[in-house]
Amino acid sequence: MRDATCSAPASLLRLCACAACRPALAPRRPQSTKKKKGIMSLDRFFKRVGTNVESSSSTNKGLKIDLNDLPWDPFERKPISSYHPSQKDEIRRAYLLKGPCQPTMSVYPQTLYTNKFRKFNPEWYTQQHGNWLEYSVKADKVYCLYCYLFRESGQNDAFGYEGVRCWNKVKRFDVHVGDCNSFHNKSLKKGSDLLKEAQSIHVAFDKQTEKQKKEYRIRLGISVKVARGLLNGGLPFRGHDESDKSIYRGHFIEFLKLMGEINEEIGNVILNNAPGNSQMTAPSIQKEICNCFAEEVLKKIFEELGDDVFSILVDESRDISKKEQMAVVLRFVDKLGFVKERFIGLVHVMETTTISLKSAIDELFARYGLSFDRIRGQGYDGASNMSGEFNGLKALILKENSSAYFVHCFAHQLQLVVSDH
Repeated sequence: MRDATCSAPASLLRLCACAACRPALAPRRPQSTKKKKGIMSLDRFFKRVGTNVESSSSTNKGLKIDLNDLPWDPFERKPISSYHPSQKDEIRRAYLLKGPCQPTMSVYPQTLYTNKFRKFNPEWYTQQHGNWLEYSVKADKVYCLYCYLFRESGQNDAFGYEGVRCWNKVKRFDVHVGDCNSFHNKSLKKGSDLLKEAQSIHVAFDKQTEKQKKEYRIRLGISVKVARGLLNGGLPFRGHDESDKSIYRGHFIEFLKLMGEINEEIGNVILNNAPGNSQMTAPSIQKEICNCFAEEVLKKIFEELGDDVFSILVDESRDISKKEQMAVVLRFVDKLGFVKERFIGLVHVMETTTISLKSAIDELFARYGLSFDRIRGQGYDGASNMSGEFNGLKALILKENSSAYFVHCFAHQLQLVVSDH
């Protein structure tokens, strides 16, 4: 029976959580506990939903973290992805202000390498890698502070998450740093930008008036629309001479001028009518807009691919500036049963060795969350570094996935036949 002290209506009895209504809400159990043969109770498949609202909502908010009490030793740190998204930048900034973990010891542990003991050298702190190099006393390994802080999902660089013990191969530090477009150098740039919060776009945008914000949005919007039109037509953006005296300053600027002549509101805020540092016409701005469109296209490609298997087509060549470039294409069957081939990237490689190509593909797959386990085919030309039986790219991928069957590219076979005749 219901207690008279509860004023909840009978229709809301199931929503009332007071002590008086709980007995009324308790499920009635049968008198006999004997189970019939072949019938399984469903009670164990269901969990009772708790009535504590605070406990369910607390998971959506990150727990308060004492920034002065963060683990100092790299071996004891939690992955940066385990923190709440609203706390990540705050934690990153705290680690960056504190600097890399570089303890000095009188005696370091030694490791045997080919009949010779070697150990960590504290002089590495003062060399060219001292701004990122960290040493863990507990693990006797070195780490990279920036790669730990900005590590992306799928990034498998050991310096960022599990540490490296390479006392006999110090050159591995240089390999980790890589070229200007490596993940390490990109992480350094992100760390530098994070510490310059006063120069961020959010701070600068908040200082502007509503009129300035409206004009900025108009300039940005029209630049994006012009870029989209040029990309759809496959037209070049830049001109041979983009100075004010030039007859034709390139498609991008000329189309902006045309839009300003058609719409007076747009013409009053773009090009020479805009502030000199906010015209949205710089080559870097054009490239950023194109990169944004590229990311959106790739997002649609991976949505189309889903979690299905695919084949990989790779070919490398040298451009006019004599830089080696590697093109990567995915071949898969969509949900309607049609075979699709989608270009996903043009990667710059330092050299065309098998190891260099494999590491570039590893980085590309890590960036987009792809896995070698999903590869069911691979197609290249007949070069030894690509289709070599023992040391080619084909062999390295087959070691990771035996289902990635190799097929010699038919286009290259046809080219060889035509060139012979």
